[in-house]
Amino acid sequence: MKVAVVGATGMVGEVMLKVLAERNFPVTELIPVASEKSVGKEIEFKGKKYKVVGLQTAVDMKADIALFSAGGETSSEWAPKFAEAGTTVIDNSSAWRMDPSKKLIVPEINAAELTKEDKIIANPNCSTIQLVMVLAPLHKKYNIKRVIVSTYQSITGTGVKAVQQLENEYAGIKGEMAYKYQIHRNAIPQCDSFEENGYTKEEMKLVRETQKIIGDKSIAVTATAIRIPVVGGHSEAVNVEFSNDFDVNEVRKILHHTDGVTVQDNNDTYTYPMPLYAEGKDDVFVGRIRRDESQPNSINMWIVADNLRKGAATNTIQIAEYLVANSLV
Repeated sequence: MKVAVVGATGMVGEVMLKVLAERNFPVTELIPVASEKSVGKEIEFKGKKYKVVGLQTAVDMKADIALFSAGGETSSEWAPKFAEAGTTVIDNSSAWRMDPSKKLIVPEINAAELTKEDKIIANPNCSTIQLVMVLAPLHKKYNIKRVIVSTYQSITGTGVKAVQQLENEYAGIKGEMAYKYQIHRNAIPQCDSFEENGYTKEEMKLVRETQKIIGDKSIAVTATAIRIPVVGGHSEAVNVEFSNDFDVNEVRKILHHTDGVTVQDNNDTYTYPMPLYAEGKDDVFVGRIRRDESQPNSINMWIVADNLRKGAATNTIQIAEYLVANSLV
C-alpha cells in the first residue's frame, strides 16, 4: 500500500505517522508531502528516513491512499488532482464535509456507506467525532430530538502556533499570537470565525455534521465552542433530549458496549473523563451521566477525547483500514 501523508510536517500529520506505525497499517511506500518550504526535509517513519516532496510530485507518484491534513484551501485544490490520478483521498479539513456528493465518515457509525467510487472521503471535525460516537448508539435506541453542547477545546486544535503562544505566556515571553487574546489563565468563547447568524464556524460544524453523520436532519443541535488553555483533548458538556424515556443504567450499558467508547462514570471514586487522561488515547470517554431533572426524557453527559487522535488522525486511518479490509481501494 503506497500511502501519501499530505501535511506530514504539521501537528496532525505527525500524529498520523505515529498512528500508522502504532496500528501497523500496511505501508509499503510512504510519501510524506508538505508545502514548498518543507520540501527536501527528512522525516522518520518506522526507523527509516523519507524526504518530504511537493504536492505535484506526490500526485505523479500515484499513491493508493492520500491522508490529507493540510487545510481547506489545499484540499479544495489538490484532492481532486489526487483523485483523478486514481488515489483515494481521506481529507481531514472542512473542504468536503458538507458536499452532498461526498461521504462524511466515522467508521464505527457509517463506514458501510463507502464504495470503490468514493475517491474523496471527508473526515469530520474533531469535536463532532467525539459527540456522534456517543450520540449514535443512543439515537438508535431512544431517538434524539435535541442536543445542547458546550465544548471546551484544546489549543492543539488550532495548531503549533497556539501551543507556542501558551508556552510563551507561561514563560512570560512576548511572541506571535494565534488568538486575539491571551489564552493562559483564560477561556475564549470563539473557535474559528463568526458566521452571519452569530455562531462560529466550529459551532455550526457541530450542527451540520452531526445531522449528516447520523443521517437525520430532524435532530436539533445548538452549540457553544470555547477555547481553553489545555493540551490533552477536547471536552464537551452535552444535554440530550430523547423522544422516548430511558433508564440511566441502560444508557451506561449501551455506551459500555459501544466500540471506541469508554465509560468513566463513578461518583464514589471520583471517576470521570478528563483531557489529562484522554491524551494519547484513541477512545472517546464519557461520564457524569445523569438525568436532566428539569425536563422529561433528557440526560446530561461529559464527553472527552484526544482531538489529534480520534478527533483527527486515528479516525482518518480507521477509514483507510476499512477501505483496505473491504477491498475498496
